[in-house]
Amino acid sequence: MLSRMFSRTSRLRSLTRVSQISVRYKSDGISPRAIARRSSLPNIPNPDTPNKDIDPKNKLEKPEYETGGEVTMPGWKKSFGEALVSVFHIDMDQIRASSISGSKYYYMCKDQALQFKDDQLSESAVFWYNTLGLPRTFAQWYQITVLHVWMLFVRMRSMPFKVGKNYQQKLVDKLFKDIELRLSEEMNVLSGRIRDMYLKDFHSQMIGMVCAFDEGFASESDAYLAYAVWRNIFNGDKNVDIVKLEAVVRYVRMQLYVLDKISDRAFGFGDFEFVAPSETVDPLTAEEEHQLKLATKNKYEPMDRILPPSQRSKLSIDE
Repeated sequence: MLSRMFSRTSRLRSLTRVSQISVRYKSDGISPRAIARRSSLPNIPNPDTPNKDIDPKNKLEKPEYETGGEVTMPGWKKSFGEALVSVFHIDMDQIRASSISGSKYYYMCKDQALQFKDDQLSESAVFWYNTLGLPRTFAQWYQITVLHVWMLFVRMRSMPFKVGKNYQQKLVDKLFKDIELRLSEEMNVLSGRIRDMYLKDFHSQMIGMVCAFDEGFASESDAYLAYAVWRNIFNGDKNVDIVKLEAVVRYVRMQLYVLDKISDRAFGFGDFEFVAPSETVDPLTAEEEHQLKLATKNKYEPMDRILPPSQRSKLSIDE
């Protein structure tokens, strides 16, 4: 994946495989998780921090719809679909948003802090709940998920307007469809009126978080971004460990750097993954950026000639 760009030990060797490129950002080579573990300050709960969870349970039972499974399509349906795309000149960059942004990218965002009863926490969830000491609540999962959704928003805004807007909309649609399902299936909120009330609250919270993160990202100082993280991830805890706050800011900057280096074509095809909290990134040199562009072209330019119409794209390979 393009999110794994130029590892410290084998940068040039990995250039030949675009799907496994690793990027490192920050010359000190210290991961966000390592930074967060440096502090010896005790985790003191703040009684003034509001409890924004809607359910007293800390861990959720894993529902049936989380089991996943591959979906196969008969050959004749594939052929028929390719013919429709070719005859009617369907814009596949718009169609692809559902499967890439509304499926892959959303599940990447929600899985960062997802946790179920009796299931082992993922590496990223360990960072958020164990290393940073955040509460294992539904509301906290939502806040972490929206943080990752916002980071993808930043990249989608730099795509062609209509395509980027569609990718953002599919991501938001999937987010709230999933929340509505979780409210009814996991939280046992059976009243449609009450679910709608919660959905409106979550939507308002998302708008506020996106605006706050945008302001922090656009500012010249990381202090504004840290303030947004403190309010929306650490819930304005007055006893927050500053070292842990720094770790999250570095984590965000690391992801945004990787997203900045990926082309529209690669990002539009889902060739991105979040860098793990245990990893670090260094800025790419001019030569490494050139090699990255060459590797991207070698992977995607043949698509315009040999692949079926459904796999073609007008998105830029260079930007």
